[in-house]
Amino acid sequence: MNKVMTRTAQLRPVTRPPGRRDSRRPGAPSSRRPLAPPAAPPGPRPTDLFAERLLAVLSGRRPVHWMLRHTAGDAYDDLARLAERGPLRTRGADPVVRDIGYYVPRAGALEVFARIAAGDSLRAMAFRLEQGADLRWRCTAVEMGGRRAAHDA
Repeated sequence: MNKVMTRTAQLRPVTRPPGRRDSRRPGAPSSRRPLAPPAAPPGPRPTDLFAERLLAVLSGRRPVHWMLRHTAGDAYDDLARLAERGPLRTRGADPVVRDIGYYVPRAGALEVFARIAAGDSLRAMAFRLEQGADLRWRCTAVEMGGRRAAHDA
């Protein structure tokens, strides 16, 4: 006759290194490496920041000297002359940046245009940004276009 041999296994506790959990149990953390944290959302683009800054100065909401550290070359003087005329001061609705576009003539330089809406009128604003050795963007030129009715746009 065939004998069936059986062995009785001795039960002994399973030891694991401290702090490690069995990943097979429900709710236990996975033994896989966690995914990298999601990248921080990119900050506002320099074109958007400068359009808003220039708008604040040219509409009279901020003084011209507020842009002193954000300009280089003749841009501060040009901005001061423009601000004296108050091209974006309005009665009623505050002017807002409606659209922004830019051109990259070379690395570290942006030529930007913005459409500014104030009530029923649209204005054009153009400015140039250059990135310095400290990697900060500075406005190096600024110009304002003439008035035209919003329905002509």
